[in-house]
Amino acid sequence: MTKASQGRGELTPMEGRILRAAVKLFAEKGFDATTVQEVVAAAEVTKGALYHYFDSKDDLLYEIYHSLIGIQTADLDGIIAQDLGAKETVRAILINLVVTTAARIDETAVFVREMHKLDSERMAAFRADRRRYQKTFRDVIAKAQAAGEFSSAVPADTAVLIALGVVNQLPTWYRPDGPKSPEQLGAEIADFVLAGLAN
Repeated sequence: MTKASQGRGELTPMEGRILRAAVKLFAEKGFDATTVQEVVAAAEVTKGALYHYFDSKDDLLYEIYHSLIGIQTADLDGIIAQDLGAKETVRAILINLVVTTAARIDETAVFVREMHKLDSERMAAFRADRRRYQKTFRDVIAKAQAAGEFSSAVPADTAVLIALGVVNQLPTWYRPDGPKSPEQLGAEIADFVLAGLAN
């Protein structure tokens, strides 16, 4: 866990500034070719400021993902707490996923491309974050299947993997200036998933 993510859900303005600089450089040059000094220069901060929040360049890469999954997990919990119907809950989750991913499309693209560079500790933390999100989403679908609200023809695990797989591919095809808004894309993806779960 990074200093930036310890005990807090939101980044400070300074952390955000450093991460934005890192994202831009990682996108342009790649993770390995980017130095800490280049991040410091791009963010217009001192090395001391960077190391106050992040232990290393690896921390920057992990935090790029962690800041997004933190927002998405909090939103997921909030949506479930509203106690909507099963269809409305799944729809809200998927629209939220697309909207929040699209809002950080550069961060998502960098992380997907560079995540294999994480060390074992940060990779384990990443996988734990991802598993928690997937399990919570899966439980929503499984509960609705048990109650007869959704068909059980498609296992809950498979439905979640398909849905998240589509969202994870957003960096390869989504364009902010494209013909459809993130909300519209999210609704269409939700329609697709819900059609596969319909009785």
